Amino acid sequence: MPGHELYNLPGLRFLAALVPFSLAIIGTVAANFPISVTNGFLPVPLFGLMPVYFWGLLRPDLMPPWAALLVGLSEDLLSGGAPGIWALSFVVSYTFIDRQRDSLASLAGYGAILGFATALLIATGAAFAIVAIYYWRLPPIAPVIVSIAINVLWYVPALWFMGKIQHYLVGPLRSDF
Repeated sequence: MPGHELYNLPGLRFLAALVPFSLAIIGTVAANFPISVTNGFLPVPLFGLMPVYFWGLLRPDLMPPWAALLVGLSEDLLSGGAPGIWALSFVVSYTFIDRQRDSLASLAGYGAILGFATALLIATGAAFAIVAIYYWRLPPIAPVIVSIAINVLWYVPALWFMGKIQHYLVGPLRSDF
């Protein structure tokens, strides 16, 4: 097929392999940027978890568990919370994704968003439990519920964006990894 000889360049294949992890780190940095459009009224979305879910489900070779751990650690470092909360939460969510890959991969449309919502619920539930144990008291539940709603709403455009990247950049190189 004309035009696809570009995909045979080793450097481009390596770059495409870095895209999922890079998007997760960029999402984490963007979410924790010190400027708020809502002036802190709405919780910050977990933009780092969205690529962890998407590529952990679609291309686990490009989003392995150690990458989920590093994305979670970057969320911990940039958000200013207690260290390890999001790292462990992302790994717990990734474990769910890994074990339910066949069921989650078959979901389409609203089901795909529901799959992310389930992984998100597991990650935020794990973070909630860790914080409750760490501080020996239950944190308020309302911000967690609002955060879940915000993240599910943000996942819709993120899903479209990552789908385009998968289709035009990462997908054509699938057989090369």
